[in-house]
Amino acid sequence: MAPVQLEFDPSVDGDKGSYVREMFTTIAPRYDLLNRVLSFNIDRSWRRRAVSRLGWQSAPTGTYLDLCAGTLDLAAALARQPAFRGTVIGADFVVPMLRLGRAKAERMKAVGADALALPFDDARFYGCTVGFGVRNLTDLDRGMEEIARVLKVGARLVVLEFSTPQRWPIKPLYQCYSRHVLPRVGRWVSKHATAYSYLPDSVLGFPGPSQFADRFRRAGFRDVDYQPLTFGIATIHWGIRT
Repeated sequence: MAPVQLEFDPSVDGDKGSYVREMFTTIAPRYDLLNRVLSFNIDRSWRRRAVSRLGWQSAPTGTYLDLCAGTLDLAAALARQPAFRGTVIGADFVVPMLRLGRAKAERMKAVGADALALPFDDARFYGCTVGFGVRNLTDLDRGMEEIARVLKVGARLVVLEFSTPQRWPIKPLYQCYSRHVLPRVGRWVSKHATAYSYLPDSVLGFPGPSQFADRFRRAGFRDVDYQPLTFGIATIHWGIRT
């Protein structure tokens, strides 16, 4: 089993970055279990939908980036595609999470990396996915610009992120679940006091789909669009590098 490659000194400026790294380091051993339980196992289908938007079939032997990769679930969803013959580099600044996920599929490499200062050459990747990670960045615009820098012209960025449902009665039901059920179950299983209270707060503080689409365009992407999933609990966003 290949070790996680460290291409930087894993440190992040700012209180939020330090908190996020400590939090995910603590909950890493039970992160996958909680994802399945708290999403009622729907998260697997969300990841499959995200991979289907990447357009990897146009370069099946290329190198792709999965940023904020965590335990490499999304990277593995791409690497396990029957016709995929390329490489997926899963990058994250929480190295313990990468270590837990590196055996999930072949054709993957795990790299410790800060999303705001990626240790990769310009235009290296044929595409990029990010699953439930961009809302944790201390500087969203800088992170989007870094992604654009390391993508080839014409490459696609696909972001899968939580969102807040807007329709009644889903919105109040979701708010009740995220504010009361999710933090209690998450705290009990993960043994972390605040991790699953941070989750709904970070979702509420994240730009809505149309606002996030504007950030895509400002970072250098065209043909930007998005698709709500499961009543708007999650949203897939995508765009093409100009």
